[in-house]
Amino acid sequence: MSRFFVDPADYKPDFMVLTGENAVHAKVLRLKNGEEVTVCDGAGRECVCVVSDVSNDQISLVVKAQQAALSEASVKVSVYMAFSKGDKFEHVIQKATELGAYEIVAFPSGRCVSKPDEKSLKKKLDRWQKIAASAAEQSGRGIIPAVVVLNSYKEALQRAAQADLGILFYENEQATTLRMALDAAHFETISLLTGPEGGLESREVEQASLAGLRVCTLGKRILRCETAPLCALSAVMYHCGEF
Repeated sequence: MSRFFVDPADYKPDFMVLTGENAVHAKVLRLKNGEEVTVCDGAGRECVCVVSDVSNDQISLVVKAQQAALSEASVKVSVYMAFSKGDKFEHVIQKATELGAYEIVAFPSGRCVSKPDEKSLKKKLDRWQKIAASAAEQSGRGIIPAVVVLNSYKEALQRAAQADLGILFYENEQATTLRMALDAAHFETISLLTGPEGGLESREVEQASLAGLRVCTLGKRILRCETAPLCALSAVMYHCGEF
């Protein structure tokens, strides 16, 4: 069944209209009167609708049944990734959305090669959010994960520490594994923080520990900056019974 996201203000109990990009997408799908589609408000509500009219610039829908989104994870996972080169962050946004991340957060750190300025970040953020929306639609999500950009590493630590469990991954950590950290905590929200291509500096790891984050290893192998957050996210979802 085709899935569409609409603005919460346009999410109605009885009758809805698809316009703009949604209408264009519906035309590409060649939707016809009587066909069923799923409409989501991007915040956890969804409904099954029946196409009642197809015109040049809009698709009219009659709401058949409403329910809370069934595809969302029982745990809210925030993925924090330091700025990376190229389109690596775009890849993480897409795959993290498919895997069930609640939000994806970008932040600067000492060894970041890529340090976009405010003007370029605004353009990137618009594109990043569209990637999340597209991935959410494709994967049957009930929400569109927010893509957030922070101004400093300190801000990232403070924000990540607000979760029930905050974890920072460091390649030189040997004592504490992700499994140990997960088994020792009860959590409904969790933050997973990973570094850039060159890794995190030792002082940054110390700052994370002081901020209340658990410092963990992801194993004996060094993972690329775009692999580590997806590996950690998958492990958390498995631990929480989502797979």
